[in-house]
This record gives sequence, C-alpha cells and structure tokens, in this order.
Amino acid sequence: MRHVTETYDVVVCGGGLAGVCAAIASARGGARTCLVQDRPVLGGNSSSEVRVTPHGAAAFHAYARETGILSELLIEERAQNHEEIFENGWTNSVWDIVQYDLVQKTDKLSLHLNTSVLGVAVKGRRITSIQCRVANAEIALSLEANIFIDCTGDGIVASEAGCEWRMGSEGRAEFNEPHAPPTANSDVMGNSIHFKTKNMGRPAPFKLPDWAVHHQDGRFFYDQGRHPKEIRGGYWWIEIGVPYDTIHDAENIRHELTRHALGVWDWIKNKDPKTMKLAENYALDWIGQVPGKRESRRVMGLYLMTEWDALRCTVHKDEIAFGGWFIDLHTAGGLLASTSEPASAEGYSETSEYAARSYAGPYGIPLRILISKDIDNLMMAGRNVSATHCALATVRVMATTALMGQAAGTTAAVAIADGCSPGCIATSQPGNVQQQLLRDGCFLPNVRNQDARDKALAATMKASTEARFFGLTPETKGAHEGLSYWRDQAVPLREELLHRRGQWVAVGGEPIRAARFCLSNRTTETKSVGVRLLKVDHIWDYRIADEMELAGGELVVPPGVQQWIEWPLPACSLPTEGYVRFDLLEASEVTWHVAGAIEPGHVSAFQMAPGRMRRYSSGVTMALQVEPPQQCFQAASVISGVTRPHATTNLWRSDPSQPLPQWIQLSWQEPQEIREIIVVFAGHLLREYHAYAPFYRDPQCVSHYEIQISEDAVSWKAVVSVSDNYQRHKRHQLEESLYARFLRVVVIKTNGDPSAAIYEVRIY
Repeated sequence: MRHVTETYDVVVCGGGLAGVCAAIASARGGARTCLVQDRPVLGGNSSSEVRVTPHGAAAFHAYARETGILSELLIEERAQNHEEIFENGWTNSVWDIVQYDLVQKTDKLSLHLNTSVLGVAVKGRRITSIQCRVANAEIALSLEANIFIDCTGDGIVASEAGCEWRMGSEGRAEFNEPHAPPTANSDVMGNSIHFKTKNMGRPAPFKLPDWAVHHQDGRFFYDQGRHPKEIRGGYWWIEIGVPYDTIHDAENIRHELTRHALGVWDWIKNKDPKTMKLAENYALDWIGQVPGKRESRRVMGLYLMTEWDALRCTVHKDEIAFGGWFIDLHTAGGLLASTSEPASAEGYSETSEYAARSYAGPYGIPLRILISKDIDNLMMAGRNVSATHCALATVRVMATTALMGQAAGTTAAVAIADGCSPGCIATSQPGNVQQQLLRDGCFLPNVRNQDARDKALAATMKASTEARFFGLTPETKGAHEGLSYWRDQAVPLREELLHRRGQWVAVGGEPIRAARFCLSNRTTETKSVGVRLLKVDHIWDYRIADEMELAGGELVVPPGVQQWIEWPLPACSLPTEGYVRFDLLEASEVTWHVAGAIEPGHVSAFQMAPGRMRRYSSGVTMALQVEPPQQCFQAASVISGVTRPHATTNLWRSDPSQPLPQWIQLSWQEPQEIREIIVVFAGHLLREYHAYAPFYRDPQCVSHYEIQISEDAVSWKAVVSVSDNYQRHKRHQLEESLYARFLRVVVIKTNGDPSAAIYEVRIY
C-alpha cells in the first residue's frame, strides 16, 4: 500500500451534482480545491450509472430554472447530446463527460475518482484530514484542508467526525409540519434503479429469471399509482426503502430492486394486456446496478429547515439558493407499500387537497443549513443538509442540491480568503456570498445586485430599439423550436375556464386603458364571465385576495368562436411598473384561448384551491391584448439587478419588427476603467431541463455579438467579438484595462428569435 498526503484549502467529498458545483465554485473563487468521488464518473444520481434526470423548481414554476454552474453544464449537455431527455433511464455518458470536461478545465481544482472516504481525523471542533482509499491503485490517501464540504449524500464525513444527525421522520408535535406523521418514526424515502429498452423493429423475446419477482396482479400497478406509461423504461416507482436501512442494507436493496425491475419488465412485455402488443418489438437494453438514494442521514446545522420554510417562502437574511419542487414525500417502503408516492397514486391531480398543500415555492434556502453546528470547518450540500424529513422532500431534488453545492463552494472560498469560518460568514457577512453568487450567474428570490464595484449600476442606459407588449393571439408565431415540456407535471391545456385563470402583464409607460380577451362560447346562449385586475408582487405571487384587487367587471360573451371581447378598465389607480394580473373567473362553457407564442416574462396560472393559484400548463401566455402597448422591455432593465422575470421582466428586448443587429448602450459622464464585462442573455429559464430537445440552443439566446467602446459615441472599437454562442452567462476578461465613456453590446444574430434580448450587463 502506498501512502500519499495532499494538502488543499478546500476538500469536497462526493461527486454528485452538489459536489461538482461546490468544487468548481470553490476553485473559481480562488481556493485550492480537491474533489473526491467514490465512483468512476461524476454526477451521482444523474450520472450514466444511475440515470435520474435532474429536476428542480421549473417543473412547477415558470421562469424558475436554476442558473449558475448547473445551468452552464445542462446547457452544454443539450448542445452536445444527440439523445433526447427521457424520464429516468436515458442519461448517457455525454453528460458524464460534460461534467468531467468542466472539472478538468477548472484551475486550482484536483480530482480523485474511485476514491472512498474511510475515516476522519478531528482535533477539537475541526477536521484536520480525511483518510481515503483509491480503488484498484493500492493508495491510502490522506487529504488535509482548512474547510471540508460533505456532499456524500449519506453524510459519511459528518458522521465519522461525530456530528449530530437525524434519520427518519419527525413527529407532528415537533414542528407541526402538515406532512409530518402523528409520531416520529424511522421512515425514509427509498432507493430506486431504472432500466431502458430499445425498439428492435422485430419481435424481441424476454424470459424472466426464476429468482426475479413474478408480478401477476394488474391492481399492483394500476390501482396503486405504479403506472407503466412508457414502454421505453424509467419508472421512479421501482423503489424500496423501509424496512431496509438505506445505508447499511444498500446491497440487499440493490438486489431486491433488480428482482423487481426485471419483474416489472416481464409484466409489461409478457403479461399486461394493455402493453404486451406495444412492447412486442422492445428488448431490455440496460438495467441499473447503482441504486439512486433519496434519503438517509441529515446533518444538523446552524439552522434546521422545516416544511414551513418552503410553504411560507420564509425570507432568510442568509439566502443563498432557492427551491420550488413540491413537498414530495414518497410512501415508505415503495414497492413493498400498499400504494406508491401519493401524488402518483391519485393520478397527479392538480387541484386535490394533497396537491394544494404540497405545492411550494419558489422559496429561499438559508446558508446556515449548509454549515455543521458541531464542526467549525465542515459544510454540507446535497440531500444531507440540515432539514427535517418533510423539508427534505422538496430540497432533495438535484437541481436544488446543485445550487446549494455552488453556495457551499462559494462560501468556502470567501471564508478562506477572509481567514474565517463558514459560520462566521453566515452570521456576520452573508452579503459577500450572495453578491458573488449573483455575479456568477445564480438567482436569489430576495436579493439583487448591489455590488459597489459594478460600474454598470451607475451608467445611463440607451438602446437602439425597445419592444413593447401589445399582446398575443392564437395565431401569433414564436421562436420555440425544440422547446417542449415535461409530461408528468405539465397541467394539460384545457382551455375551458374550468377554474379561475390569470395572466400576468408587465406594465410600463402609459397606464392600461383596456384589455381584450380571445374567448369562445360554443353554446347558443350569451354567457357572462367575471373579470378582475389585481396587483401582484412578482410572477410567483399566486395569491387571490380582496386587497390585491384593482378593478372588477363582467365580460359579455355571445355565441361564437375566437372572439375578442374588450374590457374598458374602470377608473382605478394602476401601478407604473411591475406586474398586474388579469383574472377571468370560472365559466366552464367558455374557452380562453392560449396564445400561439410565449411572450417573455408573461406567465399564466389557474386556481388550484381557495385563495391560491398554480402555473397553468407548462408555462404559456394567454391570448390577450392591452391598450396602449406596455413599455416593459426597456434598456434600463439590464441594470435592475435581477437576471430573470420576477418583480418585472428585468429584460431588455429589441423591437422584433426591426432587423438585427440591435444594441444596448451604457454611458458615463467620465471615462471608466474597464477590465471585465459580464453579459447575461435571455433563454434557458422558462421550463426545466426536460423540455429541451437534442442539440438544443435556445432561440432567445444571442449567438453572435460584439462589445464595443467609444469616447464620443460616434467612433466605436470592438474589444470583444463572439460567434456561435449558446450559453446565457458570458464573462469576458480583457487582456488589459481600457478606458471609455461609452460601451455597447451589439447583437448581430440570435439562435432564432427575431429580438435581441439581454437580462444584465456588468462592468468591472
């Protein structure tokens, strides 16, 4: 056995998405960083070994897709990968290599694959080193560091260091969480494996091994929420946990899952009258042997996040990430239980009591849940963070854990630079971490860019043209090629007004005087539809409350199809910026049509429960027109400090009727020293990763652009020229400092959209 010792500023243990993002963020922040992964590939549950596709807030909320390092990776994967995204089972090695490539290209970052953590050395309240073994190399590796980040999922570093942790479910009495059981128990969500099939174009036989599970009863599937909807494979519900221990019984669980997975395929292919013919030409192509784990240890931190933080969208001063998945508590036992996960068992109803009390966010996540309360130089990111069982149900999904990973790595780098502990950062100066995360492309619901070093915030803004919101019709065409939706969670497009439905409209310029709605009344009688105008705080303000109402009235809808029914607004005080929402009340025999395109930043929702809405379909714009058109895509939006639609569109968008190139200009009274320029383009936000096709490049994203400077706004010099771009967050470090009073970003070409569109420009 060879013994090797290495010393770093930061050591990250665990190479899932949380660990990968933590390590890259730490190294980019200037800390000498080591990433340790016990598998041969990166990505954890999302890797080609497990193949769970990353989910996040955008599965339930429009414009809520996670950005930062995760976004950079997923955009790159879609641009490179020929494979379509399929719900579990179809992840291929392109995704592994995209992560590996970025890790290899990151300065100050070292990687140890196939390396397991065996032990931890602790002195007082600090970890001094971790002991590892490199598989197949006969190397005993000791890693020393100032800060350690536990992204192992099971919290092995924290456990070996003697930290307090929880496993199981808290009882109702402890925090009064709506989803908590009456009494505490050892229940945890289970592990899953997936499989993939291939269409052979001819009959492909399958014989079930004797040792596998022989399923005979269709009620096990169709009456218990285990629907074999796809012949191609997948099935998150091939899950087993209780009565097994998800840590120590992992191998037993893997074997049992294999037995069941083979039995499920046998049922689909050879026994189920609903699927046998469909599956005739399909062969089993791949079956996972590395179970994807949902829950085990949760390490106690400086703050314990509860379900209430997600449901009430608690605002934390140390907010460093956000989530928006629902309170997704799988039934303990999985395949061994009487029903599957509750939402699936009830057919993914959008308006049930369970759906209403499970819908969460988007909500902020505090830094304190990432910092151990027992060890001063230990952080956590991933499913082992300081959260209750019920809170973990929403923060555990991989896109959210990746954000927490980036926050942990950024915090570690700041702490190293400042010579203090992560706990000190969380309690006394979280703003430094928040501003760095924003600068690096992340989004925080309750924090905006206030970086005193950003010269753009003091600039005067001007653009060649500015788009206005006129409204959209069912015939409007949009540049949405390759954009789909995730079928399991997209509310179907039932255009009838079966429920109250609302459309957000961003305001600016002259107040709205009238609105027109495209409605159909297929009866022979005139119908009346209630209409309300409400002031909303942001695009995820799903409330329905009397105090929000600005005006109300009735629409008279005669028989006919696709009629434009006008509502002259009664006298009322309208806001001059932000959003208003037009709501049409329930009228089941009347249809409010969906627009043929999606207007950036203009979302819709429907009433799911008394006083509350949720996203309508997969993020669409309703057919609605306003008079006069609203100036909601102004040049000044790029220095709003927010890089996505939220309290307003926060987007400069050029007039789509005017040809490219178009430009946006920053100017100052005195020449400014310019060394670094950051530009955030539109795109990659509306829907989650699952909506995007192979080789996808978001049409809204700018592909060809120049950055120019000038002393007099007459003669311009190009200092940056980029072609073939598809990333939304672009950072340009100039070789030397330049001085100028004027700076332009000139958009020459997009990836398909007729408008140039930019969320933010930063100058350093």
